[in-house]
Amino acid sequence: MLAAIFAYRASPATVWRVTIPGPRPASGISRAPVIVVGSFFAIAVTLVLIGAQLSQTPAPRIAIDTPGTADMPRPINVIMRDYRFDPTPVILVPGETVRITVFNAGMVAHELSLGDAAVQRAWAEADAAATPPVPFATPPPASVPPGTGGLRIALASGQRLVVDYTVPVDEAIGLLCNLPGHLEQGMVGVVELRVLADPASSPRSAPAG
Repeated sequence: MLAAIFAYRASPATVWRVTIPGPRPASGISRAPVIVVGSFFAIAVTLVLIGAQLSQTPAPRIAIDTPGTADMPRPINVIMRDYRFDPTPVILVPGETVRITVFNAGMVAHELSLGDAAVQRAWAEADAAATPPVPFATPPPASVPPGTGGLRIALASGQRLVVDYTVPVDEAIGLLCNLPGHLEQGMVGVVELRVLADPASSPRSAPAG
């Protein structure tokens, strides 16, 4: 128990010492905040452990029986987060048409850019040129020359877009977010180009006409 001691000397021969006890803790203090904080900490630790376990679990192999066509695009979903793409990898069949639903679940704007090295370089330069020179300035729209090819989708946080995309044949495809600073933070996706076992089912082997 804390105590405050005051000494008062009236004369050289007389000294009074007065001891004033400090306040005692109330017996009815609630411990609810301590319990709430402890419970929150336990939940946070549990979520971290679950996330670590899931990150070490191999992603299930996705079976593709039939590639997408212009009349019946194969649906796929891509979620942009801070700073990664889900799922990893994105599986595409050369020559097929897919209907991509892109959703930005991050807290900042992100970009999905599909294409070869030339496409990625073009959008990286365009995004850099469209970066505002000063904070809070309105950026000019990013654009690339006609015929650049590839697919580019830029979304603000919470936005969603659905687009059809025809996968090139015999071409390497990268999945990047070329917005300034995002590549440096690891926003690079993985594209698996899967050639189906049955050549007759592949769009690029279908006869013309």
